[in-house]
Amino acid sequence: MEDKRRTARNLVAKLSSVSERTRNEALAELRLISRQDPESRPLIADAGAVPYLSETLFSSSPAIQENAAATLLNLSITSRDSLMSTRGLLDALSHALSNSASQGAVQSCAATLHSILIADESSRPIIGSKRDILYTLLSIIGDKHALARSIKDALEALFGIALYQLNRASLVGLGAVPALVSLIVRDARKGIVEDATAVLAQIAGCEESEEAMRKAGGLKVLGDLLDKKTTASTRIMENAVAALLNLARCGGEQGRKEVREMGVKVMDVITEVGENGSPKGKAKAIELLKYVVDGNEYENQ
Repeated sequence: MEDKRRTARNLVAKLSSVSERTRNEALAELRLISRQDPESRPLIADAGAVPYLSETLFSSSPAIQENAAATLLNLSITSRDSLMSTRGLLDALSHALSNSASQGAVQSCAATLHSILIADESSRPIIGSKRDILYTLLSIIGDKHALARSIKDALEALFGIALYQLNRASLVGLGAVPALVSLIVRDARKGIVEDATAVLAQIAGCEESEEAMRKAGGLKVLGDLLDKKTTASTRIMENAVAALLNLARCGGEQGRKEVREMGVKVMDVITEVGENGSPKGKAKAIELLKYVVDGNEYENQ
């Protein structure tokens, strides 16, 4: 272990070298070690690598940005505190997300955000307050030419942000609902609809989402996903059920009425989810069915 600690310190020290070649070689080595050796990740972070890596995200070289972003992603698995305590890290991630010519760097930055958000609840309001990050992630999923991996990484980061309820209204205000609905309709690449509907279900859990869903035709899209003819995956159907349930919980009288009307049309599939879905999916489907049938549970909220 001491040898690994010494190696980490030596490589991190080289990141401040006056020689660009020395810095680049050290960066490439840190990326490799942090990927292959989990034990070395906290040692690299403890050696002070994160501030250097963060600063390197402002580099004009896409290859250097990619190495720095990939190393930060690897470190985020075990050293999230070191990342979040580094001054300017989020600004650096935002810069690379919106300016890097390397898709690999963009993907690693989005995945780093997701890694932090999923494991550290306290990071969610902090990251959610960075409107430039939210805007850039939404721009990625709205880009018809973006790689599937880039879109999926952006969606996973958005999901982590939407787990904090107060972030949802911010996402709605930045146009998340039409961006997600459009993505669901147009992009059938593997896993994208699953991830997009998961984010939409979370965002539906705020009162601001009702009008946005109405304008974007979101309710119809959710209904289509629960149509037997669509043959959507179980995960997509569960996400659609969760979105409808959140709309019923958080929406106004008109929104709840629209959810009930849609629920009646797709009751067979909701019932199927209630019988054959995951434990969480079953519970949400059963709750939605009760609302569709009885219509009383959320009326007085």
